[in-house]
Amino acid sequence: MLPAVGDRLHLTHLSDHDTTTAGQDVIAGLRAAPQKFLPSYYFYDAVGSRLFEQITTLPEYYPTRTELALLEQHAADIAHLTGTCELIELGSGSDRKIRSLLSAYARLQPQLVYRPIDVSGSMLKTSAMTLLKDYPQLWINGLVGTYDLGLDHLPPPLAPHRLLCFLGSTLGNLTPAQCRHLFQQMYRVLHHGDYVLLGVDLIKDTQILLPAYNDSQGITAAFNRNILSHLNWRFQGNFEPLAFNHRAIYNPVAQQIEMYLDAQDKQTVTLAALDFSCTIAASESILTEISRKFWLDALKSDLTAAGFSWVGAFTDPQQWFALCLCRR
Repeated sequence: MLPAVGDRLHLTHLSDHDTTTAGQDVIAGLRAAPQKFLPSYYFYDAVGSRLFEQITTLPEYYPTRTELALLEQHAADIAHLTGTCELIELGSGSDRKIRSLLSAYARLQPQLVYRPIDVSGSMLKTSAMTLLKDYPQLWINGLVGTYDLGLDHLPPPLAPHRLLCFLGSTLGNLTPAQCRHLFQQMYRVLHHGDYVLLGVDLIKDTQILLPAYNDSQGITAAFNRNILSHLNWRFQGNFEPLAFNHRAIYNPVAQQIEMYLDAQDKQTVTLAALDFSCTIAASESILTEISRKFWLDALKSDLTAAGFSWVGAFTDPQQWFALCLCRR
């Protein structure tokens, strides 16, 4: 008799809500000069996670559907290359991205362990319960927290090897220095013979790029402003989200989309739980996200420099997106 769904789910909350440490990155970002910024993981409260899922279904937003098609087409190839693995996923969000891989590995092994890491505990639990119903041999040990916390708290593996998945072009949200740090951390926590699978958005024409971050329905704008609503709730703030305009541009030098919130008027912002306030000038901008686009050769060089060996890449016919597999 198979264990009940609830018996196959374990969630560990790693986030530290002690305001002596939490929120210090917000303060640092709002004090930064000449460009204020906010860490993009604050997008993902329950509302932000739902809004992002809506974004991924928009006709202008090509990355998700392109990556999903690649995963469906090549999941069996990836499983064949790696052999038996337990799966780890950074920024798991909903369960759509991982399903093709779970199905491929479920055909290879009688028991499958999946370790999603996500800052949104509600989204993680919801998707986990659905997956457990659909995959009777699946056990989920989720970690609620940031990527750094999750990777540093990985328990010992329960399979010969691990496949660490970082999908959804989320790698592009990290600066080059942050990417190097992440690759070093991956190398440190993984064992010899483990694998990493990266889903990355490739460099392409801005006529394709820009509409993906400036959709006609305004859902990306609502998602962008929701970061302020989340900060209000979490840190007792007084941001007025509707007093900011959404703006997304392409920076050709850095080869990245940059997403901003532009203040319509001068305002004083207070985050009472952090004992912090600052003035935001009229027309002043807050950088909320970058989304870097990649050349495969450059990414291969960065991974090789971090100690990984390049296994291969799967791309769509238009060369818009790539799934990159490497091994520690």
